[in-house]
Order: sequence, then C-alpha cells, then structure tokens
Amino acid sequence: MSQKSGRLFDDLSRLVSDASGVAQGVRREAETVLKGQAERLFAAMDVVTREEFEAVKQMAILARDENERLERRIKEIEAKLGLASTPPQAAGDASI
Repeated sequence: MSQKSGRLFDDLSRLVSDASGVAQGVRREAETVLKGQAERLFAAMDVVTREEFEAVKQMAILARDENERLERRIKEIEAKLGLASTPPQAAGDASI
C-alpha cells in the first residue's frame, strides 16, 4: 500500500507543479494584455511621459530663475536712474 500512496503523492505533486506553472503563465499573459491596454489608453489620452514632464519642469525652473534675475537687474537699473519702482495703474484707476 505504501508504494501506491507514494506514487499517488508523486502524481499529486506533479499535478500541483504543473497547475502552478500554468497559473504563472496565465498571470504573465494577463499582465502583458493589461499593460498593452493601459499603454493604448494612455496614448489615446495624450498623457505625457515622465521624461517629457521632467524636461518641461526643468524648463519652467530655468525660466523662473531667469525672470527673477531680470527683475533684480531692472530694479538695479531703476535705482541707478533714480526711478521709483511703482506698479502700473489699472485702466480704470487713471486720475484726471
């Protein structure tokens, strides 16, 4: 009887191993299909890539730094010329 039960356990072990392999294959296939669907969805939504986002972010940082530098330079030039730095009047605020 022990030989039959040993063989039964071997067969059961093989069956479980095979089922595990099939399950892993199905999981990989499902992941591939889902990834493809997600990529098509994002492409249709015109979503930017991380690299594109980072490039534009860096450009915005550089533009902000340049604006701050130019603002300081304008203030220095105005100070040298003795001009007061006053904000421009709004169109409806003009006094007569």
